[in-house]
Amino acid sequence: MTRRALVGVVVLRVGAGLLFMQHGAQKLFGVLGGFGGAGHTAPMMSRFGVAGVLELVGGALIAAGVLTRPVAAVLAVEMIIAFATAHFPRGGAPVENGGELALLYALIFVLLASVGAGPFSVDDAIFGRRD
Repeated sequence: MTRRALVGVVVLRVGAGLLFMQHGAQKLFGVLGGFGGAGHTAPMMSRFGVAGVLELVGGALIAAGVLTRPVAAVLAVEMIIAFATAHFPRGGAPVENGGELALLYALIFVLLASVGAGPFSVDDAIFGRRD
């Protein structure tokens, strides 16, 4: 992969990780509009609570580039499950059921699980690039 492409992976990884963390913060802390209403949180021992932990912690790990491949694989599965359980029942097409974001995150995480964190990551500092 060219250096320019690797820098593109870094920008995508950091941006996606930081944005994904916001979804977790919404569910766990009730910030940024809350979960189901301003200030509301998801019960910790619910599927939304687990999703919030995955999103907050997983997003931070992705942004930093820590264990990127396995974390991205887990998050891709989470997003596919979110689409299948929360969006697909409301209609088949993602634009109809509001599932575009879940599927877009799934695609991003599949890419990161495939290509890794790229440069400027903890993974690269510890393991070096494995192209």
